[in-house]
Parts: sequence; C-alpha cells; structure tokens
Amino acid sequence: MKFPVSLRSFCRLFLHTQMLPLLESGEETLVGGQAVMEGVMMRAPHSYCVAVRRSSGEMATDTNALSRLSDRHPIFKLPILRGVGTLCQAMVLGFRALRFSTDVALQEISPAPVGAAPKEMPGWAVTGNLIFSLAFLIFLYKFVPLFLVTKLEKVYPVLAGRIAFNAADGLIRIAILLGFMYAISRTKDIRRVFQYHGAEHKVVFNFEAGEAVTVANAQRYSTFHPRCGTSFLLVLMFLAIPVYTLIPFDGFVARLVCRIVLLPFVIGLSYELIRFAARHPGSLLALVTAPGLWLQRITTKPPSDEQAAVAIHALEGAMKLEKSQGGEMVIA
Repeated sequence: MKFPVSLRSFCRLFLHTQMLPLLESGEETLVGGQAVMEGVMMRAPHSYCVAVRRSSGEMATDTNALSRLSDRHPIFKLPILRGVGTLCQAMVLGFRALRFSTDVALQEISPAPVGAAPKEMPGWAVTGNLIFSLAFLIFLYKFVPLFLVTKLEKVYPVLAGRIAFNAADGLIRIAILLGFMYAISRTKDIRRVFQYHGAEHKVVFNFEAGEAVTVANAQRYSTFHPRCGTSFLLVLMFLAIPVYTLIPFDGFVARLVCRIVLLPFVIGLSYELIRFAARHPGSLLALVTAPGLWLQRITTKPPSDEQAAVAIHALEGAMKLEKSQGGEMVIA
C-alpha cells in the first residue's frame, strides 16, 4: 500500500526530528552544523546555509542571516541559562533546516507542474509533527523508564531507595536511547544522514585547523567531534541521574512532572559541563564526554567525496553571508 506523499513526508520528517538532538552542535559563537535529508546545514555566529543535493546532482541552498538569542536577550549569557537558550535556538534552526530539506525531497518525489509553485510540506503537517515529536520524546525518555522502574520496584524492593530507583531509571533511559539509535541506523535513509553527519564533522575540523577547506583536506579528519549533539545528549542523560536523586518526590505523577520541569536545568548544567570539559581537555571532567565520542560510532559514518562537497558548499554559503555582515568567524 502506498502512502500519500504528504503522509510519507510527514513520517520521514518525524523520524528525522527525533534525530535533531543527536545531530545538532550548539555553540553559538562557533562554526557548527547539522545533517539533514541529503544535505548539511552549516552555521556561523550570524548566518547559516542549508545545502541539499538533488537527484540530478545540482544543489538546492537556503541561506539566511541568523540573529543570536543572547544578543536579543542578554539573560541568556548567564551560566545555565545560556545552555538552555543555545539549545533552543539550535533546535529551532535545526528544524527549519530539516523542513527545507524535506521540501526539496517532496519536490523530488512529486515535481510541481511547469509554472506552478514548488510543493512544500503543509503548515498543519509541520505543526503536527512538532507536537507529536515533543510528546513522543517525553513519552519515550520520561514516561516509559519511570513506568518500568515503578513496576520493577514492586518485584525488587532494593529499587525502593531513591539512589537505586533513579539509577535504574537512568540506565533504562540510556538503554532506550542506544536501542533506538542502533535500530534506526540500520535503515538506508538514516544511514545516509549519518554519512552527512560525518561530512559535517570533517569539514568543521578542516575549518578549525585553519587549512584550506577542500574535499581532500576534509576527508583526512575524524568524524568524531566533541561538540556533537550526540555527546551532549548522553552527558545530559547521565547527569539527570544525580539531579533527580536529590529531589524528594516518591509518587509516579510527582516524579514525572519533576523530570519534565527540571529538564531546562539539566540541559543548562550539561552545557556548562561540556563547555568546561572542552576548554580543559586534561581535566577529570573531560572524561565525562568520552562516552559521547564513542557513541558517534553509530551516529556518524564516513562520507563520500560528494557528501563532503555538500558540507563544504553549505559552509561556504554561511561564511560568505557572515563576511558580508561584518561577522567574525571564531575558532575556539
């Protein structure tokens, strides 16, 4: 049975939306990016460019100025809050880039008649996708682990203690993440996204090294980058365990609400930890980010030269607009 084009596109967009926290790098003062459907989004502090390769070999691009949230609202320059603001802006930008790539894919599947406007994902589908994706994330990573441990607690009394309960809850949450990532990595569509993810990392490394950004140079670098969203998400999940342990709530509903309400705080704390670890590579805290680099063996794959070229095209587009606005490319 064939699905309508809009439904198939909705399903692809939903699956890719689940990957946003894994694929997005979120430091607003640095060059970074994100893999999208058959392409890459690259951003500088004040601009971004999405490059998507069509089946014909041509590239569709979307380049725009990017205003920094911390410039508009200085409160987001404060510790903890800057992590929340940076991630929120990164997610909004990431979804915008993903929607552009989805529209390009939709046009590939069902080209518009000559003279007609190119087809785009309907507004209701985009809004519905966001709501559904958010609900799915809360259900999968907050409700399900808490529900399972609550049931297990009745069978294994040792889990009644707050430390044991939250440790089990955290381990189940991480197991769900790993299982989900591995399962979708086996699909052809997501595997290509992970190749573009690897291309993004290689090109960012190439740029940060101060060398001419070329396909040959980029391919010499690793696909594992410490500022990747994969590392951030894993640190967040580990850090949530001690934070939730300190909250004196015992009921299921109270614990669930607590986990949702405290999410911004855990996000901000995780951001500060990764920021510190990146600036102090020899410190003990730097070891906390190591599992995230290991996990990138799943979320990044070696790209082809054509995929690396797409990432370079996106970076060049972002850099061109950045320079025209007088922006400075910062390398940390």
